[in-house]
Formats: sequence, structure tokens, C-alpha cells
Amino acid sequence: MAAVMKARNRWHDAEELRWAVRHWATKIGVRAPHIHLRGMRTKWASLSTVGRLTLNTELLDLPKDLGEFVIVHELVHLLAPNHGKVFKSFMHAYLPEWEKREQALQKFSDSKFTRRVVAFR
Repeated sequence: MAAVMKARNRWHDAEELRWAVRHWATKIGVRAPHIHLRGMRTKWASLSTVGRLTLNTELLDLPKDLGEFVIVHELVHLLAPNHGKVFKSFMHAYLPEWEKREQALQKFSDSKFTRRVVAFR
């Protein structure tokens, strides 16, 4: 049973991850960016100024709640370009427990991707 629950907490495939981006873009009220997945050595994701969201394929191996944090974090940058007070206010509005997820992502990064993939800040 634990293996089934763990599997449900993971992304099924890249299309489910893309669906989550579109879902959160609608919820946040921003235009869904063009979504690309590829391996990235130092980031979980990046958002270009022309509206291209690139997600690290290793997100597929993360629990969904951590992947959602990455998605919301990037989409909120469409509303607030830096990590200041406005950015944090939006994060609290859309993902109230975002700080816990960020900490969990950092711990996951430290254990699984030592010195290779960094969390946000």
C-alpha cells in the first residue's frame, strides 16, 4: 500500500507536469507559457522573458507537491520579477505552505542532487 501511495504522489509523465503548469497558470490568472522539458544541471526550472518555461526533467522524479512549488514559483515571476515582498505575498496567496515546500525541496536537492541542482533564492 505504501508503494501505491508513493506512486500516486509522483508525476505520471511529462504531460501531467504540463497539465499542472496550465492548471496553475489559470488559477494564478497568468497566460500559460510555452512549456519545455529538458535536463538541467543547476536549476529546477527557468522562465524566459519571452514566455518560455523550461522545466528540469528530474522534476518527474519529485513528489508532486515539490513540483507544484517549482511551477507556482516560476509562474509567480510573471507577476513579480524578483523575490521581494510582492513575490512572497503572491506565493502565500496561491500556495500558503510554500516555505515548507521550499525547505523540503532544498533537503531533497541536498540528498539527491548534491551540488548539482540548487533550490531557489
